[in-house]
Amino acid sequence: MKDTVKLSVEIAGVTFKNPIIAASGTFGFGEEYHELYDVGCLGGISSKGLTLHPKDGNEGVRVWETASGMMNSVGLQNPGVEAFIATGIAQMRRFGNVLIANMGGHSMEDYITGASMLSEADIDMLELNISCPNVKSGGMAFGIKADVAREVVTAVRKVCHKPLIVKLSPNAENIVEMALACEAAGADALSLVNTFQAMAIDIHKRTPVFNNVYAGLSGAAIKPIALRMVHSVCKQVNVPVIGIGGICTAEDMLEFVMAGATAVQIGTINFNNPMAGLDILNNLSQFCQAEGIADINEIRGIC
Repeated sequence: MKDTVKLSVEIAGVTFKNPIIAASGTFGFGEEYHELYDVGCLGGISSKGLTLHPKDGNEGVRVWETASGMMNSVGLQNPGVEAFIATGIAQMRRFGNVLIANMGGHSMEDYITGASMLSEADIDMLELNISCPNVKSGGMAFGIKADVAREVVTAVRKVCHKPLIVKLSPNAENIVEMALACEAAGADALSLVNTFQAMAIDIHKRTPVFNNVYAGLSGAAIKPIALRMVHSVCKQVNVPVIGIGGICTAEDMLEFVMAGATAVQIGTINFNNPMAGLDILNNLSQFCQAEGIADINEIRGIC
């Protein structure tokens, strides 16, 4: 059935067999999910969020369930860029889909050095997470102010020779202004949105649940807001957009495509349903066939 519908899409010269990408931070490097189904059926996988040096992540509670979603304060636990290049890439390559390396940093130097190393490695695309706090500027994320984001994307663009995706935070002062700034600085594509800043309180202990007080909210609850942001950005930029935020079903995915997204990333749903990627792919094919859609690209941006 899937062969009767064209699901392939292109982003910055890279062809995805379908528009479904496993989101960073929810899929590791693909190994655990590959034990359940062939993750090579997905269009791509965005790696666990990498930092220049290894990180143990945050202490205390890391995940907290919310109504129609979850909060996390994992803290970018990862083996570091060097270890990923040494072993992680080979593990991901065997799946046969687009390999996206997701990378964050806490200083301009971290971003530049990490991006330079990954640019020389066997990855297909680099996804730059600018939601990380800049420790040299009092902890404000690089992705809050457009001028700061423009600066870091410009610097990374100079050393990155692979297609560059910039992942935008919904906590930006102005998401459209942020998108335009990143495009002007050299982003080949944009992915949005990252998690929303949120909070939970343990009323029995009478303290915040998370050691860092605030954490990232994701899941179905954020979908309508994320969809609005993706739609707003798609109307203004000239680069491909990857939609993220609460996508749980093929119907959710199609909303993002109709809003203008070229592809989507699925994240939190992988914890609720580890088979979500395969389920969404199968249901997407069935929907397109039933609706007489010969090419997924036909319906992009119709709203």
